[in-house]
Amino acid sequence: MRRKNRTIMPCIAGILLLAGCSSAADSMTLAAGTAAAGLAAPQQGGWTQVWFDDFTGNALDRSKWAPEVSCWGGGNNERQCYTDRPANIQVRDGTLRLIARRERFTGPLHPADTPTADTSRATQPYTSGKVRTRGLHAWTYGRFSARMKLPSGLGTWPAFWMMPADSAYGTWPLSGEIDIMEAVNLGAPCAECPGGEEQRTSSALHFGGLYPDNTYRYAKTSGERRPGPADEWRVYSLEWAEGVVQTFVDGELVMRIEASDWHTAAPGAVGRPDAPFDKPFYLILNLAAGGNLPERSPGGGFDPASFPAELLVDWVRVEHCAIDIETGRACLTGADWQGELLGPWEADTG
Repeated sequence: MRRKNRTIMPCIAGILLLAGCSSAADSMTLAAGTAAAGLAAPQQGGWTQVWFDDFTGNALDRSKWAPEVSCWGGGNNERQCYTDRPANIQVRDGTLRLIARRERFTGPLHPADTPTADTSRATQPYTSGKVRTRGLHAWTYGRFSARMKLPSGLGTWPAFWMMPADSAYGTWPLSGEIDIMEAVNLGAPCAECPGGEEQRTSSALHFGGLYPDNTYRYAKTSGERRPGPADEWRVYSLEWAEGVVQTFVDGELVMRIEASDWHTAAPGAVGRPDAPFDKPFYLILNLAAGGNLPERSPGGGFDPASFPAELLVDWVRVEHCAIDIETGRACLTGADWQGELLGPWEADTG
C-alpha cells in the first residue's frame, strides 16, 4: 500500500525535565548502561547519544566493529572478497576508509559467524572492506547516523545498513533488513537523472517470505543537489520507532514507511503487528564492487576503471529516546512526506 502526506508529531522537549527526549542505552545493556555511561546531553531534535565512533587513532576499534571476511558476493553477484587487511580497511586522519581494489583474492566463502558447517573457499577478482557491530552491539529503535563521503564510478555500491541480531523470525528476509543508505554508479551517465548523471542515494526495507516470496520497498533522493554525494560530506540517518521507519539525508526526509506497509511470513510473528522490525538490529558499513543493483539498474554496468574506490566515514552515532524507550515514537522528527514508496526495483524497471 502506498501512502502520502503522512505526519508524525515531533517530540516537544523542555516542558518538564523528564518530558524532554533523551536516550536509552544499548539494548543489550539497557538498564546498566543508562545509569553508568554518563550519557551526553540531548541532541537537536530530542535524541541523546548512547554509542559513537569518530575513528580516532590509527586502527579500527574492535570493541565496536568486527570486519567481515567472506567471498560469497552477498547473494547479489558482487565481485569482491571482503578481507580484514589494511589494504581494504583503514582508520587514518580521523576517518574510516573502506577501500575496494582490483586484485584476485581467495578466502572463505561465508563469514565465520554464518550458521552453517560449510567451509568452502572462493576466489573473486576484487577485494573490499565491510565492518559490522554484529556480536558487539545491537539496538531496537533509535536514531542511527553516519557522516560519509561516497565513491563514484560505474559498479561502485556503498551501503550503510542494518541486519537482525539473532534472526528471531527466521532467515532472510523473514527477520527483515533496513537499508539506511545505498548508492550505485554515482557520477555515471543516467538518462532519467537530473543533469544527466547519477547523483541519487536510496533507502529501503526488505521483508516478506522466503525467496521467491521476498519483497522490499524503497525511495530515492531527487539527485538534484550539487555538489553530489561523492563530492561532499553528508549525514545519512535512520529514525526507527515502533511501527515506523524514516530516513534522512542532512535532515531532509527521504523515506517513511509504516508497519501497514511491511509484513513477514514468519509463523512466530503472528500477533506482532510491527514484526519483523521490533527486534534488535546491528549496524553495517561496506563497499561492494559490482553486483545486481549497480550492474542491472537502467544505465548501469561495471567499469574496472572505477577502482580503487573508497567509502569515507567521518563518524557513526546511535541515539535513543529515554522517555519513550518502549516505542521510541515520542522523539521522531515530525515532517510531511510527499514521496511515494517504490519497489521492488526489478518490477519498476521491468
